[in-house]
Order: sequence, then structure tokens, then C-alpha cells
Amino acid sequence: MQGEYVVFDLETTGLSPEKDAIVEIGALKVRGGQIYEQERFETLVRPLCADGSLKPIPWQAARVHGISDAMVRSAPVLEQVLPEFLAFVGTAVVVAHNAAFDNGFMRVAARRHGLLWAPVREVCTVQLSRRAFPRERSHNLGALAQRLGLDFAPGGRHRSFGDVQVTARAFVELSRRLEAASASAAR
Repeated sequence: MQGEYVVFDLETTGLSPEKDAIVEIGALKVRGGQIYEQERFETLVRPLCADGSLKPIPWQAARVHGISDAMVRSAPVLEQVLPEFLAFVGTAVVVAHNAAFDNGFMRVAARRHGLLWAPVREVCTVQLSRRAFPRERSHNLGALAQRLGLDFAPGGRHRSFGDVQVTARAFVELSRRLEAASASAAR
């Protein structure tokens, strides 16, 4: 597992990258199979309507991640946060659980702000889980964490940084398992 990876997670106001907004970004760096907890990116994001007012967080989304309008009211807006996050990612491979969701939001958000989200490679831990555990039906982050014996920090589930910590540990463990299986099959 060589190279640099950025494991990231987003919390949003809904499921549509075109209609909904990012309300939190969390990320950690992984190099050479080591997680660098001190190299983190973590911020709430104030979602805006087209007129510049606060875009309310629907109760359904707030029920999942626990982020309220009050929590994001004084947070930086995406226009401020996005260039910093893109710089944090740099030329690293990006990793996410259900990567299509997070990368879809990043592509749309970057395009809206005249930026480009084009990581060198995208890795999805759902796909790694399916390869490592082909007989299992569920590959959501909670099921994967339980399967690998990983715990979420108190209050960390469905918050970007809490999910990123578990996703990073799952990514490292899944990569090791798959590399070992591949080496064993090559013999």
C-alpha cells in the first residue's frame, strides 16, 4: 500500500449533488499503510441558497448527521472551504465509503465554484469490502466496522470526521487483507 491517500467524508443536506449542499467535510491522510491523525481536515460548512441566505438543513438530514442550522450559521461557506480542501488533497488518491456519493458532490461543488475535482484515482471502501467479503450482503460502514472490529468515537457516527476515522482504518485493513490474498493466490 504505497503512496499517499486522503480518506474523506461529506455530510450534506440531502442526496442530490445538484440540489443539495455540503454541510461538513472531514478527511485524514494515509501514507504507506499508516493513518496520520494529525494530518486532518475538518470543518462545518454553511450551506447557502442562491440569494446568499442560509439554506436550511432538512429535518431528515439533521436526524441522520445531527448537524443543525445553528451549528453551521457561523461556519465558513463552501467558496472559502473548497480551495483549502483541494490543496489538502493535492495529488493524493482519494478514498471514501460509497465514493460515488462523495465524489459526485465534490465534482458538482467544484464546478459551481470554477474549480476542478479530478483526483488521480478514486477508491471506494464499499467495493473493497465486496471483494474482501463476497459472501456478505451488507457493506454499509456500520456493518463493515462491526465485521472488522472497529469502533466509532462517541458521537462520531454520521459525522464526517468520525466516519473518516473508521473508513481510514477499514481502508488500511481491507487493503492489507486484499494484498495478502492476492500474494497468496499468486504463489
